[in-house]
Amino acid sequence: MQDPNPLPWGAQDRFQAHFIVKQDPGDKLLRFTARTNLETTGHFGSKKITGVTWDGGELAEQLNADLSLNKMITKQPINDATIYVDPTDNGIRIYGKWKNSHDFSVTKELFEIYDKIAGYIKKLN
Repeated sequence: MQDPNPLPWGAQDRFQAHFIVKQDPGDKLLRFTARTNLETTGHFGSKKITGVTWDGGELAEQLNADLSLNKMITKQPINDATIYVDPTDNGIRIYGKWKNSHDFSVTKELFEIYDKIAGYIKKLN
């Protein structure tokens, strides 16, 4: 039996902030691709980040070498510590996981992390 009051498939209560670095990635898109791989301990609400490694191209290698950046990331909640870097047609975007309206925010510490990543992107070109 179908639900007499179905929910619409319209706008969902999910948000995601994208930070765009205005830079042409050129033909070598893999150079600018990176994502965090988190090492954790604990389960569910008590889960803590113990280490961060980056997977991807040349950018990921440089981010792995920055111990201060990775230490900053380990202090973040799991959802904020999951970071993706993807090249697009006219720039390179840095973003995290989707969040609902109550959890959506960009803290000063998270902005500093994204800013450091953007600095590495600019140096790479």
